[in-house]
Amino acid sequence: MSDVGDWFRSIPLITRSWFAASIAVPLIGKLGLIDFRNLMLFPERMSLFCLFQLWRPVTATLFFPITPNTGFLYLVNLYFLYHYSSRLETGAFDGRPADYIFMLFFNWICIVLLMIPLIMSVLYIWAQFNKDTVVSFWFGTRFKAHYLPWVILVFNFIIGGSFVNELTGNLVGHLYFFLMFKYPMDLGGRTFLSTPEFLYRFFPNRRGGVSGFGVPPTRPAAQEQGGGGGGGGGRGGRHTWGEGFRLGGE
Repeated sequence: MSDVGDWFRSIPLITRSWFAASIAVPLIGKLGLIDFRNLMLFPERMSLFCLFQLWRPVTATLFFPITPNTGFLYLVNLYFLYHYSSRLETGAFDGRPADYIFMLFFNWICIVLLMIPLIMSVLYIWAQFNKDTVVSFWFGTRFKAHYLPWVILVFNFIIGGSFVNELTGNLVGHLYFFLMFKYPMDLGGRTFLSTPEFLYRFFPNRRGGVSGFGVPPTRPAAQEQGGGGGGGGGRGGRHTWGEGFRLGGE
């Protein structure tokens, strides 16, 4: 058990909290301790009182109905959550917990539906930062990470019979990446997204990450090309990421 505890504590804080909640909430629902189906965003019996129950968007994001038909799909997406959220938090967002929380919050606001779209949005953003990294998938297939969100969309469609959740997550992830990085840094446009200042007070930036999952570029791509202007720098130069860095082996 000590090995499991050491492994769990080694998961970065934000991912660890999300990962634990994504296990605890479905497990509590599976055991019948709480009927989360009536705590979803749109329960079967809707009333005016439900509109003031602010926990519903949270439980809708964390809850997954575990059945014999959906158990494997749940475990696969739980693995995606752990694997890619950990690498994104300790890679492009290493030492920037406020920026990572804002990214999750923005995606969550855009989705507010189910667990899978939020996980897929994180996976999509990771793939954009590591688009040239070669990843391994089932049956020994290897391809660039740029294609990974779409491969998983097809994979989940085969095992789950639907691709709406995966497509929603990919679109939201693309929206965040475009507004936060692509448009201001590469295209020289204005900055539409910026992490609120109060998040930096609660979650200040850190230095000296120990993950080894890669280091983002020190300057935005637009500045490296001599553009200089635009709004890609964020507040006080906090947003200094670019595209396409390698994390090493998968």
